[in-house]
Amino acid sequence: MQQFLAVAAQATSNSSTAAPPASPLRSRPPRREQPSIVVKEATMADEHQELTKAFSGLGGLGVEETALVSALGRWRKQPEKRSQFRQGFPGFFTPSAAGGGGTIERCSDEYVKHLKTEFSRFKNLMVLWAMHPWERDARWAHRALHKKHHPAAVLVELACTRTADELLGARRAYHALYHRSLEEDVAYRLRDKEGHLLVGLVAAYRYEGPRVSEDLAKEEATALAAAGAKPQSELVVRVLATRSKPQLRATFRMYEKISGKPLEEEFGGEAPCMREAVRCLDSPAKYFADLIVEAFKEGADKQAKAALTRVVVSRSDADMEEIKEAYLKQHGTKLVDTVAKNTHGHYRDALLAMIGK
Repeated sequence: MQQFLAVAAQATSNSSTAAPPASPLRSRPPRREQPSIVVKEATMADEHQELTKAFSGLGGLGVEETALVSALGRWRKQPEKRSQFRQGFPGFFTPSAAGGGGTIERCSDEYVKHLKTEFSRFKNLMVLWAMHPWERDARWAHRALHKKHHPAAVLVELACTRTADELLGARRAYHALYHRSLEEDVAYRLRDKEGHLLVGLVAAYRYEGPRVSEDLAKEEATALAAAGAKPQSELVVRVLATRSKPQLRATFRMYEKISGKPLEEEFGGEAPCMREAVRCLDSPAKYFADLIVEAFKEGADKQAKAALTRVVVSRSDADMEEIKEAYLKQHGTKLVDTVAKNTHGHYRDALLAMIGK
Protein backbone atom coordinates (compact mmCIF):
# COMPACT_ATOMS: atom_id res chain seq x y z
CA MET A 1 0.00 0.00 0.00
CA GLN A 2 2.83 2.40 0.83
CA GLN A 3 4.39 1.72 -2.59
CA PHE A 4 1.04 2.53 -4.20
CA LEU A 5 0.85 5.82 -2.28
CA ALA A 6 4.42 6.74 -3.18
CA VAL A 7 3.70 6.21 -6.87
CA ALA A 8 0.51 8.26 -6.58
CA ALA A 9 2.29 11.14 -4.86
CA GLN A 10 5.14 11.09 -7.39
CA ALA A 11 2.68 11.08 -10.31
CA THR A 12 0.88 14.06 -8.85
CA SER A 13 4.12 15.92 -8.19
CA ASN A 14 5.31 15.34 -11.75
CA SER A 15 2.00 16.44 -13.22
CA SER A 16 1.97 19.65 -11.18
CA THR A 17 5.58 20.67 -11.88
CA ALA A 18 6.01 19.79 -15.54
CA ALA A 19 6.13 22.91 -17.74
CA PRO A 20 4.52 22.99 -21.20
CA PRO A 21 6.92 23.16 -24.16
CA ALA A 22 7.56 26.58 -25.67
CA SER A 23 5.84 27.21 -28.95
CA PRO A 24 8.20 27.96 -31.90
CA LEU A 25 5.38 29.82 -33.64
CA ARG A 26 4.98 32.48 -30.98
CA SER A 27 5.49 35.85 -32.70
CA ARG A 28 4.48 38.17 -29.90
CA PRO A 29 5.01 38.28 -26.14
CA PRO A 30 2.48 36.40 -24.07
CA ARG A 31 -0.47 38.29 -22.70
CA ARG A 32 0.07 39.35 -19.13
CA GLU A 33 -2.41 37.75 -16.76
CA GLN A 34 -4.41 39.88 -14.40
CA PRO A 35 -2.91 39.81 -10.87
CA SER A 36 -6.14 38.56 -9.29
CA ILE A 37 -6.31 35.61 -11.71
CA VAL A 38 -2.68 34.69 -11.08
CA VAL A 39 -3.19 34.81 -7.31
CA LYS A 40 -6.36 32.71 -7.56
CA GLU A 41 -4.64 30.07 -9.71
CA ALA A 42 -1.64 29.98 -7.37
CA THR A 43 -3.91 29.58 -4.38
CA MET A 44 -5.78 26.73 -6.06
CA ALA A 45 -2.49 25.01 -6.94
CA ASP A 46 -1.30 25.32 -3.35
CA GLU A 47 -4.59 23.96 -2.00
CA HIS A 48 -4.45 20.98 -4.36
CA GLN A 49 -0.86 20.23 -3.41
CA GLU A 50 -1.68 20.48 0.29
CA LEU A 51 -4.70 18.22 -0.04
CA THR A 52 -2.83 15.68 -2.16
CA LYS A 53 -0.09 15.48 0.45
CA ALA A 54 -2.66 15.05 3.20
CA PHE A 55 -4.53 12.32 1.31
CA SER A 56 -1.30 10.42 0.74
CA GLY A 57 -1.07 10.11 4.51
CA LEU A 58 -4.44 8.35 4.77
CA GLY A 59 -2.74 5.07 3.93
CA GLY A 60 -0.66 5.08 7.08
CA LEU A 61 2.19 7.40 6.11
CA GLY A 62 1.15 10.04 8.62
CA VAL A 63 -2.24 11.67 8.30
CA GLU A 64 -2.34 15.46 8.22
CA GLU A 65 -5.79 15.81 9.75
CA THR A 66 -5.61 19.58 10.11
CA ALA A 67 -5.03 20.07 6.38
CA LEU A 68 -7.91 17.75 5.53
CA VAL A 69 -10.34 19.50 7.87
CA SER A 70 -9.22 22.87 6.53
CA ALA A 71 -10.05 21.77 2.99
CA LEU A 72 -13.52 20.70 4.09
CA GLY A 73 -14.24 24.21 5.31
CA ARG A 74 -12.68 26.07 2.37
CA TRP A 75 -14.23 23.87 -0.31
CA ARG A 76 -17.72 23.63 1.16
CA LYS A 77 -20.35 24.00 -1.57
CA GLN A 78 -17.61 24.04 -4.24
CA PRO A 79 -17.85 20.58 -5.84
CA GLU A 80 -15.94 21.82 -8.88
CA LYS A 81 -12.79 22.07 -6.72
CA ARG A 82 -13.11 18.44 -5.68
CA SER A 83 -13.55 17.47 -9.30
CA GLN A 84 -10.32 19.27 -10.19
CA PHE A 85 -8.60 17.58 -7.28
CA ARG A 86 -9.69 14.12 -8.44
CA GLN A 87 -8.51 14.85 -11.96
CA GLY A 88 -5.10 15.89 -10.62
CA PHE A 89 -4.61 12.91 -8.30
CA PRO A 90 -4.19 9.89 -10.61
CA GLY A 91 -2.96 7.60 -7.83
CA PHE A 92 -6.31 7.57 -6.07
CA PHE A 93 -8.73 8.60 -8.80
CA THR A 94 -8.70 7.48 -12.42
CA PRO A 95 -11.04 8.46 -15.27
CA SER A 96 -13.71 5.83 -15.83
CA ALA A 97 -16.62 5.73 -18.22
CA ALA A 98 -19.92 5.73 -16.37
CA GLY A 99 -22.15 3.26 -18.18
CA GLY A 100 -24.57 4.93 -20.56
CA GLY A 101 -22.60 8.15 -20.88
CA GLY A 102 -20.44 10.55 -18.91
CA THR A 103 -17.19 10.07 -17.07
CA ILE A 104 -16.31 9.93 -13.40
CA GLU A 105 -12.98 10.03 -11.59
CA ARG A 106 -13.20 6.61 -9.97
CA CYS A 107 -11.61 5.93 -6.58
CA SER A 108 -8.89 3.25 -6.77
CA ASP A 109 -10.20 -0.20 -5.87
CA GLU A 110 -6.95 -0.89 -4.02
CA TYR A 111 -7.50 2.12 -1.82
CA VAL A 112 -11.14 1.25 -1.13
CA LYS A 113 -10.05 -2.26 -0.08
CA HIS A 114 -7.37 -0.77 2.14
CA LEU A 115 -9.92 1.41 3.89
CA LYS A 116 -11.92 -1.66 4.87
CA THR A 117 -9.04 -2.73 7.11
CA GLU A 118 -9.04 0.61 8.92
CA PHE A 119 -11.73 1.61 11.39
CA SER A 120 -11.24 5.35 11.47
CA ARG A 121 -14.49 7.16 10.74
CA PHE A 122 -12.45 10.25 9.93
CA LYS A 123 -10.52 8.56 7.13
CA ASN A 124 -13.67 6.99 5.73
CA LEU A 125 -15.46 10.34 5.82
CA MET A 126 -12.65 12.08 3.94
CA VAL A 127 -12.56 9.56 1.12
CA LEU A 128 -16.34 9.64 0.76
CA TRP A 129 -16.15 13.45 0.65
CA ALA A 130 -13.57 13.36 -2.15
CA MET A 131 -15.37 10.71 -4.22
CA HIS A 132 -17.45 11.59 -7.24
CA PRO A 133 -21.06 11.76 -5.94
CA TRP A 134 -22.23 9.21 -8.51
CA GLU A 135 -19.62 6.69 -7.41
CA ARG A 136 -20.32 7.36 -3.75
CA ASP A 137 -24.04 6.67 -4.15
CA ALA A 138 -23.35 3.58 -6.26
CA ARG A 139 -21.08 2.13 -3.56
CA TRP A 140 -23.64 2.84 -0.85
CA ALA A 141 -26.34 1.14 -2.92
CA HIS A 142 -24.13 -1.89 -3.55
CA ARG A 143 -23.36 -2.21 0.15
CA ALA A 144 -27.06 -2.06 1.03
CA LEU A 145 -27.79 -4.84 -1.43
CA HIS A 146 -24.84 -7.17 -0.78
CA LYS A 147 -23.80 -6.76 2.85
CA LYS A 148 -25.62 -8.17 5.84
CA HIS A 149 -27.38 -5.84 8.23
CA HIS A 150 -27.43 -2.92 5.76
CA PRO A 151 -31.01 -1.65 5.57
CA ALA A 152 -32.81 -1.44 2.24
CA ALA A 153 -34.01 1.98 3.40
CA VAL A 154 -30.64 3.31 2.19
CA LEU A 155 -31.79 2.51 -1.36
CA VAL A 156 -35.02 4.41 -0.75
CA GLU A 157 -33.03 7.37 0.52
CA LEU A 158 -30.78 7.43 -2.55
CA ALA A 159 -33.68 7.01 -4.97
CA CYS A 160 -36.01 9.56 -3.39
CA THR A 161 -33.72 12.38 -2.25
CA ARG A 162 -31.47 12.73 -5.30
CA THR A 163 -32.35 14.77 -8.37
CA ALA A 164 -33.27 12.92 -11.54
CA ASP A 165 -29.80 13.50 -13.01
CA GLU A 166 -28.04 12.50 -9.78
CA LEU A 167 -29.93 9.22 -9.63
CA LEU A 168 -29.25 8.57 -13.30
CA GLY A 169 -25.55 9.24 -12.67
CA ALA A 170 -25.52 6.81 -9.74
CA ARG A 171 -27.09 4.12 -11.94
CA ARG A 172 -24.44 4.72 -14.58
CA ALA A 173 -21.66 4.54 -11.99
CA TYR A 174 -23.14 1.30 -10.59
CA HIS A 175 -23.11 -0.17 -14.08
CA ALA A 176 -19.46 0.79 -14.56
CA LEU A 177 -18.30 -0.38 -11.13
CA TYR A 178 -20.17 -3.69 -10.89
CA HIS A 179 -20.90 -4.64 -14.53
CA ARG A 180 -24.63 -4.92 -14.07
CA SER A 181 -27.48 -2.51 -13.57
CA LEU A 182 -28.72 -1.29 -10.23
CA GLU A 183 -32.28 -2.18 -11.22
CA GLU A 184 -31.14 -5.72 -12.02
CA ASP A 185 -29.55 -6.17 -8.61
CA VAL A 186 -32.54 -4.72 -6.77
CA ALA A 187 -34.97 -6.99 -8.64
CA TYR A 188 -32.83 -10.09 -7.99
CA ARG A 189 -31.95 -9.49 -4.34
CA LEU A 190 -35.15 -7.93 -3.01
CA ARG A 191 -37.95 -10.29 -3.92
CA ASP A 192 -40.37 -9.43 -1.14
CA LYS A 193 -43.55 -7.44 -1.59
CA GLU A 194 -41.61 -4.16 -1.54
CA GLY A 195 -39.12 -5.22 -4.20
CA HIS A 196 -41.38 -4.02 -7.00
CA LEU A 197 -41.54 -0.56 -5.43
CA LEU A 198 -37.76 -0.37 -5.01
CA VAL A 199 -37.17 -1.27 -8.65
CA GLY A 200 -39.53 1.51 -9.66
CA LEU A 201 -37.89 4.02 -7.34
CA VAL A 202 -34.29 3.40 -8.45
CA ALA A 203 -35.33 3.36 -12.13
CA ALA A 204 -37.24 6.64 -11.92
CA TYR A 205 -36.41 9.78 -13.86
CA ARG A 206 -38.89 12.28 -12.47
CA TYR A 207 -40.10 15.53 -13.91
CA GLU A 208 -38.48 18.31 -11.85
CA GLY A 209 -40.45 21.33 -12.91
CA PRO A 210 -42.82 23.28 -10.66
CA ARG A 211 -46.07 22.35 -12.39
CA VAL A 212 -48.64 20.65 -10.14
CA SER A 213 -52.12 19.45 -11.00
CA GLU A 214 -54.48 19.78 -8.06
CA ASP A 215 -57.11 17.77 -9.94
CA LEU A 216 -54.66 14.89 -10.39
CA ALA A 217 -53.63 15.12 -6.72
CA LYS A 218 -57.26 14.85 -5.64
CA GLU A 219 -57.94 11.99 -8.05
CA GLU A 220 -54.96 9.90 -6.93
CA ALA A 221 -55.38 10.71 -3.24
CA THR A 222 -58.99 9.58 -3.45
CA ALA A 223 -57.94 6.38 -5.22
CA LEU A 224 -55.26 5.67 -2.63
CA ALA A 225 -57.71 6.22 0.22
CA ALA A 226 -60.29 3.94 -1.41
CA ALA A 227 -57.72 1.21 -2.07
CA GLY A 228 -56.45 1.34 1.49
CA ALA A 229 -52.90 2.22 0.36
CA LYS A 230 -51.78 -1.40 0.70
CA PRO A 231 -48.07 -2.14 0.17
CA GLN A 232 -48.70 -4.56 -2.70
CA SER A 233 -51.00 -2.13 -4.49
CA GLU A 234 -49.98 -1.38 -8.08
CA LEU A 235 -51.50 2.06 -7.62
CA VAL A 236 -49.19 2.87 -4.70
CA VAL A 237 -46.12 1.74 -6.64
CA ARG A 238 -47.10 3.66 -9.76
CA VAL A 239 -47.78 6.91 -7.93
CA LEU A 240 -44.70 6.85 -5.69
CA ALA A 241 -42.33 5.77 -8.46
CA THR A 242 -43.44 8.10 -11.27
CA ARG A 243 -44.90 11.39 -10.06
CA SER A 244 -42.80 14.50 -9.54
CA LYS A 245 -41.97 15.45 -5.98
CA PRO A 246 -44.12 18.63 -5.98
CA GLN A 247 -47.01 16.61 -7.40
CA LEU A 248 -46.57 13.95 -4.73
CA ARG A 249 -46.58 16.52 -1.94
CA ALA A 250 -49.88 17.85 -3.24
CA THR A 251 -51.23 14.29 -3.29
CA PHE A 252 -49.99 13.65 0.26
CA ARG A 253 -51.73 16.79 1.53
CA MET A 254 -54.95 15.82 -0.22
CA TYR A 255 -54.73 12.27 1.15
CA GLU A 256 -54.44 13.53 4.72
CA LYS A 257 -57.38 15.84 4.15
CA ILE A 258 -59.51 12.96 2.85
CA SER A 259 -58.46 10.20 5.28
CA GLY A 260 -57.62 12.27 8.34
CA LYS A 261 -54.07 10.96 8.71
CA PRO A 262 -50.76 11.14 6.82
CA LEU A 263 -50.13 8.54 4.12
CA GLU A 264 -46.95 7.34 5.82
CA GLU A 265 -49.01 6.11 8.77
CA GLU A 266 -50.74 3.63 6.48
CA PHE A 267 -47.50 1.70 6.17
CA GLY A 268 -46.47 0.07 9.42
CA GLY A 269 -43.82 -2.56 10.07
CA GLU A 270 -44.98 -4.62 7.12
CA ALA A 271 -43.95 -1.95 4.60
CA PRO A 272 -41.01 0.05 6.01
CA CYS A 273 -39.63 0.98 2.59
CA MET A 274 -42.95 2.49 1.50
CA ARG A 275 -43.10 4.50 4.69
CA GLU A 276 -39.53 5.74 4.19
CA ALA A 277 -40.28 6.59 0.56
CA VAL A 278 -43.19 8.81 1.56
CA ARG A 279 -41.07 10.52 4.21
CA CYS A 280 -38.17 11.14 1.81
CA LEU A 281 -40.38 12.41 -0.99
CA ASP A 282 -42.51 14.60 1.28
CA SER A 283 -39.81 16.30 3.37
CA PRO A 284 -36.21 15.19 2.80
CA ALA A 285 -34.80 17.74 5.24
CA LYS A 286 -36.99 16.41 8.06
CA TYR A 287 -36.11 12.84 7.09
CA PHE A 288 -32.38 13.56 7.28
CA ALA A 289 -32.78 15.42 10.58
CA ASP A 290 -34.52 12.33 12.01
CA LEU A 291 -31.67 10.07 10.81
CA ILE A 292 -29.20 12.24 12.69
CA VAL A 293 -31.31 12.01 15.83
CA GLU A 294 -31.32 8.21 15.56
CA ALA A 295 -27.53 8.17 15.16
CA PHE A 296 -27.07 9.88 18.53
CA LYS A 297 -29.55 7.78 20.49
CA GLU A 298 -28.19 5.61 23.26
CA GLY A 299 -27.85 2.07 21.98
CA ALA A 300 -27.79 3.10 18.31
CA ASP A 301 -26.41 0.28 16.17
CA LYS A 302 -23.55 0.51 13.70
CA GLN A 303 -25.77 1.31 10.73
CA ALA A 304 -27.62 4.07 12.56
CA LYS A 305 -24.29 5.66 13.48
CA ALA A 306 -23.00 5.32 9.91
CA ALA A 307 -25.99 7.35 8.74
CA LEU A 308 -24.47 10.45 10.38
CA THR A 309 -21.47 10.36 8.05
CA ARG A 310 -23.65 9.50 5.05
CA VAL A 311 -26.06 12.39 5.63
CA VAL A 312 -23.42 15.04 6.32
CA VAL A 313 -21.16 14.04 3.43
CA SER A 314 -23.94 13.71 0.84
CA ARG A 315 -25.99 16.77 1.84
CA SER A 316 -23.26 19.27 2.69
CA ASP A 317 -23.36 20.76 -0.82
CA ALA A 318 -27.11 20.24 -1.30
CA ASP A 319 -29.70 21.00 1.37
CA MET A 320 -27.72 21.18 4.61
CA GLU A 321 -29.22 24.58 5.48
CA GLU A 322 -32.73 23.12 5.24
CA ILE A 323 -31.68 20.15 7.37
CA LYS A 324 -30.32 22.48 10.04
CA GLU A 325 -33.57 24.43 10.05
CA ALA A 326 -35.62 21.23 10.31
CA TYR A 327 -33.45 19.93 13.14
CA LEU A 328 -33.78 23.16 15.09
CA LYS A 329 -37.55 23.25 14.57
CA GLN A 330 -38.04 19.62 15.61
CA HIS A 331 -35.65 19.44 18.54
CA GLY A 332 -35.14 23.00 19.75
CA THR A 333 -31.36 22.90 19.49
CA LYS A 334 -28.84 23.62 16.78
CA LEU A 335 -27.44 20.72 14.82
CA VAL A 336 -23.87 21.97 15.21
CA ASP A 337 -24.27 22.02 18.99
CA THR A 338 -25.50 18.42 19.03
CA VAL A 339 -22.66 17.24 16.80
CA ALA A 340 -20.05 19.13 18.83
CA LYS A 341 -21.37 17.59 22.05
CA ASN A 342 -21.63 14.00 20.85
CA THR A 343 -18.58 13.52 18.61
CA HIS A 344 -14.87 13.89 19.21
CA GLY A 345 -11.51 14.72 17.67
CA HIS A 346 -10.89 15.29 13.99
CA TYR A 347 -14.08 13.42 13.10
CA ARG A 348 -16.05 16.08 14.97
CA ASP A 349 -14.05 18.88 13.33
CA ALA A 350 -14.71 17.40 9.89
CA LEU A 351 -18.45 17.08 10.50
CA LEU A 352 -18.70 20.65 11.76
CA ALA A 353 -16.74 21.97 8.79
CA MET A 354 -19.17 20.30 6.37
CA ILE A 355 -22.27 21.33 8.30
CA GLY A 356 -21.18 24.97 8.52
CA LYS A 357 -22.20 27.52 11.10
